[in-house]
Amino acid sequence: MIYFLLPAYNEEDAVQPLTEKIGAAMDEFGAKYKIVVVNDGSRDRTLERCVELAKRYPMHIINHKINRGLGETIRDGMEYIVENGSLTDVAVRMDCDDTHDPRYAIAMIEKLQAGWEVVIASRYAPGGGQIGVNWYRRTISRCANLLMKTCFPMPDIWEYTSGFRAYRVAVLKDAVGIFGNHFIDLKGMGFTGTVEKLVKMRMLGARVTEHGFVLRYDRKSGPSKVVTSLTTLGYLVVIAKYIVPWGDMGRRWKGLCRDRRLNSYGPDGLPLGRIEVKD
Repeated sequence: MIYFLLPAYNEEDAVQPLTEKIGAAMDEFGAKYKIVVVNDGSRDRTLERCVELAKRYPMHIINHKINRGLGETIRDGMEYIVENGSLTDVAVRMDCDDTHDPRYAIAMIEKLQAGWEVVIASRYAPGGGQIGVNWYRRTISRCANLLMKTCFPMPDIWEYTSGFRAYRVAVLKDAVGIFGNHFIDLKGMGFTGTVEKLVKMRMLGARVTEHGFVLRYDRKSGPSKVVTSLTTLGYLVVIAKYIVPWGDMGRRWKGLCRDRRLNSYGPDGLPLGRIEVKD
């Protein structure tokens, strides 16, 4: 099973074309899938559109009556997937504004099947790029990614802020089991949780790689929901909090992550358990 996690806030115009694209891509791939939409207190007709789409597509809707922010929205969606998914399933987290093409998910899932645990859709990997992003956002994004690369280096990883990622559900279960409610701890700091999740994957020792994709910001119909000042502050908090995990909790995490690395991989260094997503 492939779970597509879509956090939605005022996306009435984008949710239907994105759902249709996911369905077409998965039909081409021949895979079972479920779309998990977390409606985060939308003020438009996003919820009504999702209810209509759920009659035609395999969709589960989680509804927040008030807007709680991206961190809590992702947390609730991932908790649902962790509770309902199996170790051999896949979770694909995408933005709901139709700027991410779900066809990229096919190649990302194939990389998971080859032994990776997290695959990042990256603008900076070969074949990647971005359309419709102004120079200011390009500069801010590039600086943020370089800062995270400096503080939390991972081999061949350059895209730390992309929310378009594919995960083995097994590694998400490990993350929730070790970090608990602290897996996404900085829930109220804008888009900070996107980076925080990747930092936690690094702490787990997960096998992470990138796959080039083109961000189609020209397809975005509504205004950006990123609050630059809040997110920037959040990144600084991530650095202060996790560059050297400290205290009793930090020591406990280190021990559990070390045990996880010893028990989650076979003699070939690949994760135990095959991913089966085809019908």
